[in-house]
Amino acid sequence: MSTTWNDRFAAWAQAPSQTESDRIDNAITAIKKALAADAKVASMTKVFVQGSYRNRVNVRQDSDVDIGVLYTGSTFFTTYPEGKKDSDFGNSSSDYSYADYKNDIGKALTSYFGAAHVTRGNKAFDIHENTYRVDADVVPLMVHRRYSADGTFICGTELRPDSGGRIINWPERLYDTREWPRQHYENGNGKNNDTRRAYRGVVRIVKKLRNIMDEDGIAEAKPVKGFNIECLVWNAPNSCFTHATWYEDVSAVLNHLSYNLSSMTLCGEWGEVSEWKYLLKGNDTKRMQFETFVDRARRYIGIV
Repeated sequence: MSTTWNDRFAAWAQAPSQTESDRIDNAITAIKKALAADAKVASMTKVFVQGSYRNRVNVRQDSDVDIGVLYTGSTFFTTYPEGKKDSDFGNSSSDYSYADYKNDIGKALTSYFGAAHVTRGNKAFDIHENTYRVDADVVPLMVHRRYSADGTFICGTELRPDSGGRIINWPERLYDTREWPRQHYENGNGKNNDTRRAYRGVVRIVKKLRNIMDEDGIAEAKPVKGFNIECLVWNAPNSCFTHATWYEDVSAVLNHLSYNLSSMTLCGEWGEVSEWKYLLKGNDTKRMQFETFVDRARRYIGIV
């Protein structure tokens, strides 16, 4: 085992410093105030923190914050079983579109922060950092309903990028009802508890390792995102997180991933942390990207 790597991993496994956490919290507070200051937006939204900060896997000195703004009115998006449509479930179109909603969120943010501090992106509004707060992405979201043939449904969130398409996610149970099942945050929290807090530590370590590799110009690290790493580590069994040192845990996780990513037969059923979406199924290009990153990371830290 590399003592030097283990010492570095022990530092990387820790959550951001109190100063960083304070700047994150300041950004969250400022954005909530901005949205509350607009009467129309305040009356139809639920604001929540999502992403790496909410899931407690954000990396020191690489901290921004992702804030979801969920529309709570009557408009929602749907996925139906094959052959089914709106009328089969008593649904109809709405006059208030996602584009209208995103525009209203943008107006509220610009009114509060000023145009110079807000940039509209393809998926979110970027609220620029300053000495008081970190950079923040504000993501307009609407409820997504995934229907079964019997008319029951489960809820997640959906956004529509300006470039087109749709992105459906399952961040956490936003309402305590049966329609909002156990999702990303709850699953990650459960695995972290089951591994005596090692799961989130390993996620932070591998995310930081990926950043260092990218800074060193290692091409295999470039296409892999932090969310991808969180999902990959999620698919390692809890037995990988039982060792005496961080280096041993990381080695066990990377070795497990390396073996299983060698074939879609072994990893095709892997899910994202929410377990409501497949991570890789049918996407061999993505599987090979992950495999080459994991194998390069193993060599980088001296796993033989």
